[in-house]
Amino acid sequence: MNPLELFKKTPQTNCGQCGHPACLAFAAAVTKGGEDPAKCPFLDLAALGLSRQEGPELAGVLRQRELELAEYLKSQVAGLDFAALAEPLGCRLEQDGSGRPVLVFNYLGQETRLNATGVWLEGVEPEDPRDRILLYSYVRSGGGPAPTNQWIGLESLPNTISKVRTLAVYGEQPLARLFHEYGHQRLLAAGLQLGGSSPAESTADLSMIIPVLPQLPQCLHFWAEAPEEGFAASAKVLYDARVLDFLDLESLIFTTERLVDRLTLLLQEPKSAALGKPEKK
Repeated sequence: MNPLELFKKTPQTNCGQCGHPACLAFAAAVTKGGEDPAKCPFLDLAALGLSRQEGPELAGVLRQRELELAEYLKSQVAGLDFAALAEPLGCRLEQDGSGRPVLVFNYLGQETRLNATGVWLEGVEPEDPRDRILLYSYVRSGGGPAPTNQWIGLESLPNTISKVRTLAVYGEQPLARLFHEYGHQRLLAAGLQLGGSSPAESTADLSMIIPVLPQLPQCLHFWAEAPEEGFAASAKVLYDARVLDFLDLESLIFTTERLVDRLTLLLQEPKSAALGKPEKK
């Protein structure tokens, strides 16, 4: 069962009783992340052929598949010419202690080192295999011309009808909540810590260009809530027109999820007091 199939069986009211912000997010968590389907009080598990154990069991199966994919991509990357790839990927070429070539680059503000034997973020191998899948996929793409700074929405890319909602649930809606909770100045400061900058032109209340990977910037636009007009805080994620030269759609959406994670971490860190206190609403 895929997320949309399970979503159709939910009440589609986004009541939040399952602990997720939307029914689609819950459906994706069950079918892709191993969430317990019984957390939705409105689902008839027996009629759907589900059980309380299916979520955890599925999580184990999915993680094993991700680990296998990460190892496969690692084997594909191992034979590439890193010296030829460094420039089109925006990486620096170095050598490790054994004289093997190493690609060095930033991934959401974290120094990343990748060679034929593995990948490390700030000297530590990523625990989540999805990060390894993403980074190996980026290198495997071979790179391409520099970004154009022509910004487009996900909906402008081919074959994204089913992905737009996923981006909204896991990317844009969480970004909007961060903007509402922490305010303009603090979110801007967190973005700057990730190497962010401001676009030349913007009509949004806050806009930032954040380099998720060297050749993969993302442009974030935020609008504050306007209660008198009935508008909640909102956010829009834009990608460079050449983004598919570097990543597939699944990996692309994952980069935005990770961007949300990094911003959240920076905003919640006690040591980030220099970012200031949340702005009063």
